[in-house]
Amino acid sequence: MSHAQELRATGRVELTALRFNRGAGLKVLALHGWLDNAMSFAPLAAAWPEAEITALEFAGHGHSQHLPPGAWYHLIDYLDDISAGMTLMTEGCDLLLGHSLGGASATAFAAARPAQVPRMALIEALGPIAYAPEVATQALRTGLDERAALASKQLRLFESIEQAVAARLAANRMQPESARLLVERSLRVAGEGWCWASDPRLRVANPLRLSEAAIQNWIAAIECKVCLIAADHPPPYFTEATRQSRIACLRDSEQHILPGHHHLHMDDPQAVAAVLKQFV
Repeated sequence: MSHAQELRATGRVELTALRFNRGAGLKVLALHGWLDNAMSFAPLAAAWPEAEITALEFAGHGHSQHLPPGAWYHLIDYLDDISAGMTLMTEGCDLLLGHSLGGASATAFAAARPAQVPRMALIEALGPIAYAPEVATQALRTGLDERAALASKQLRLFESIEQAVAARLAANRMQPESARLLVERSLRVAGEGWCWASDPRLRVANPLRLSEAAIQNWIAAIECKVCLIAADHPPPYFTEATRQSRIACLRDSEQHILPGHHHLHMDDPQAVAAVLKQFV
């Protein structure tokens, strides 16, 4: 796997990043998915040596700091993390690359700060998850209830890294080697075992989401060319119908459907790298 240089960025908290293929000509800022970390892009970096990939870790993820007590995680606040990640790009950013949560955040950032995004590639995302208006009140109640209950919850403990990898595989359809890459950076020692290092607040249900109309308004404001890569086994929150209706809002785009599941950039990095090489 590609050697990575660990970096620090000062944002709302101290953020970490891993830089792969240091010195390569194409400069990429990469944003990982929910509960993932910078190692999400290690397989892609190995398959794409022409790209210097700076993989940022959002607050509460990977080795980045957690938010202070009383704070919660919202999509809009990840845009501050992206701005901090941009300061690591000493020669500028040629491509903003996002997977899942990272792709949703990149979508919002490109809409808000078009001058900073010359080109964007999204894997399994184009904007955040929308709530139908009729479930808004229930979502609000559920989110607040989960916030209130969080303090009484115990962290899940694992006897070994292998046990944690098995838990990740039970939650996501992905290759075991992909799960291990993520898990090894996602754990911390807890007594005689291990627990997740990510902030438990990340797992609280979002009490407030945008409507589909609002998300499509964001997407229509994106000025750069966009490459969308999606798996032919789409997750329930990013269906083919949603993808098609949103990509129709883009001014300049291309779409590629590849065999695989949500973490296809890890499970089949050669195929994803081939698309990205052609795109740039």
